[in-house]
Amino acid sequence: MVTLDVRTLTVPVGIVRMLEVILSCISFSLVASVGHNSSSFWAWCMFTWCFCCFMTLLILITELTHLSEKVPISWDDFTTAFAMLATLMVLAASVIYPTYFTCSACSRQIAATAISCLCFVAYAVEVGLTRARPGEISSFLSTVPGLLKVLEAFVACIIFISLDPGRYSRFPGLQWCVAVYSLCFIFALLIILFTIGRLLSLFPFPFDRVLTCYNILAVMMYMTAVVIWPLYAFQKNPRPSGCNHCSWDSLVVVSFMTCVNLIVYIVDTVYSVRLVFFVTQA
Repeated sequence: MVTLDVRTLTVPVGIVRMLEVILSCISFSLVASVGHNSSSFWAWCMFTWCFCCFMTLLILITELTHLSEKVPISWDDFTTAFAMLATLMVLAASVIYPTYFTCSACSRQIAATAISCLCFVAYAVEVGLTRARPGEISSFLSTVPGLLKVLEAFVACIIFISLDPGRYSRFPGLQWCVAVYSLCFIFALLIILFTIGRLLSLFPFPFDRVLTCYNILAVMMYMTAVVIWPLYAFQKNPRPSGCNHCSWDSLVVVSFMTCVNLIVYIVDTVYSVRLVFFVTQA
């Protein structure tokens, strides 16, 4: 028999999640009322609000009915990873949508953007509420390295949707960069999935040392991409005079996000090395 625990809706995290559902639903509804757009960026924004609303509602129902205790995954890792992912997705939608689809006379678009920004704040508050504090015994994805893994995977997704196959397919250097983005994304995603699925015990070596070695390798690979991508992407390729959100701008986005992910991997590596070789020994 299913029992309802109303207290899950009255604690701070539950209240924040209900706000997230309402705000994401309002953003989705306002944009949908304007009309359909064939742009992939419009589809991304709509997917973000719909996906976040549905998943947050599912989490609320699952915890309300105590079904979270019966699922064969690490529930805390799952909810923390989703909150971090939703924060980044809504932030991206809050930036992309007004950039491409809002004007000074577009009242509903402006309202959707404002509501989306409030939704981002709500998800950021949830991350702050669920993140592990120093000294606490918690799941991996609730810690700083775990949250950084979600950030690394998300930045890679932004890079993927900005790639132009017609451009990188002509240059081996750019193909190497795409391979770097893909390999690092796959490994980051596997770490997240293994953590949520409670499969970390399958690693034949200590997980923290495997993670540190992977981070060091990822930093070196991204360092090459930071240099190679702009070198080949902008070689004899100046910005077109009539470019307004054209494919050339996507090359800039990839360059910028590559630098962002390099910084994130460096921070992750420093944090991992500190935990493995200094905190553990102490």
